[in-house]
Amino acid sequence: MPRNLTYREALNEALAQEMERDPSVIVMGEDNAGGEGAPGEDDAWGGVLGVTKGLYHKFATAGLRPVAELMFVDFMGVCFDQIFNQAAKFRYMFGGKAVTPVVIRTMYGAGLRAAAQHSQALYPVFTHIPGLKVVVPATPYDAKGLLIAAIRDNDPVIFFEHKALYDLTGPVPEESYTLPFGEANVVREGSDVTIVTLGRMVHTSLAAADELAASGVSCEVVDLRTTSPLDEDTILESVENTGRLVVVDEATPRCSIATDISALAASRAFGALRAPIGMVTAPHTPVPFSAALEDQYIPDAQRIVNAVKPVAEWRR
Repeated sequence: MPRNLTYREALNEALAQEMERDPSVIVMGEDNAGGEGAPGEDDAWGGVLGVTKGLYHKFATAGLRPVAELMFVDFMGVCFDQIFNQAAKFRYMFGGKAVTPVVIRTMYGAGLRAAAQHSQALYPVFTHIPGLKVVVPATPYDAKGLLIAAIRDNDPVIFFEHKALYDLTGPVPEESYTLPFGEANVVREGSDVTIVTLGRMVHTSLAAADELAASGVSCEVVDLRTTSPLDEDTILESVENTGRLVVVDEATPRCSIATDISALAASRAFGALRAPIGMVTAPHTPVPFSAALEDQYIPDAQRIVNAVKPVAEWRR
C-alpha cells in the first residue's frame, strides 16, 4: 500500500531495498557516512541533504554495482573524463561485451541560495553524450521507481535530484518496484497546448496549467522523466493532438532540453503545428546569488502562463 514519503525518503528506501536484495550494490560518495570516526547514526549525515542517512551502519562497503554520489552536479569537472570518455563508451568499444552498472546520483537546480557553483541544471550536458542514461524524476513515486531501475541497469546512469524537491511528499508503495526508462508520463491531459517539461518544472507547469484552465486554455503536461532515452513518441503524439507546444526547462537555453524538444517537434510534427513553438528557460547567465535575482532567474508559473497564452491564441 502506498504511504506518503518525501522525495528524500523515497530515494533512501530505494537504496536500502536494492542493497538488501543484491549484496553487490554499494553506496559511495562524499559525506555519505559522516566524518571519520563517527560515533554512529547521530553523526552520520548521509550526504549533504541526508538522502543516504542510516545506510552506512546497515551495509558492508563491498560489491560491484556502485551508486556514487556526486554531491552537486556542478562538481562534474573533477570526474567528467571517467564518465564521458570511459564509462559511457565501454559497451560500444568492447562490442557489447563490457557492462558498466554504475549509478551517479547528483543534485541540481536553483532556488536554495547556493550561488552559481552549486545551482546549475546540467542534465543537457550528460544527455548529449551517447552511452549515458539520464534520469530526472519529479515526484517521490518516480524517484524510488526510477532509482531502483537505474541500480538494476547494466549501463551508466546519471540520476538528477532537484535539491528543492527533497521535502516534497507523495504516495510511495512500500514494496520494491521499477519504472521503465524512456517512457514519459502525461501528468495532465489537455487539448489546446502541450507543455513538455521535467524535474521541478513539472510542478511549476502544473500550477501554470491550473491558472490557464481558469481562463479557458486546456494544457496537456508531459513529464519526460528521462532525457536519454527520450520518449519521442509521447511528445509527438501530444503535439499532434494539440497542435501547439511550449517547452519548460530550468536549464539555460543554448543546446538545452528545450531546444532539443523544439527541434524534434519542428522536424517530426511540423504539419501538425498551428503556432510557433514556445520555450520557457532560465536566462543564459550564471545562477545569481542575490535572492531577488535568483527568483527572477528560475522559470515560474507566471512566465509559463505568459508563454502559453500567445501560443494558444495563434491562428494558422
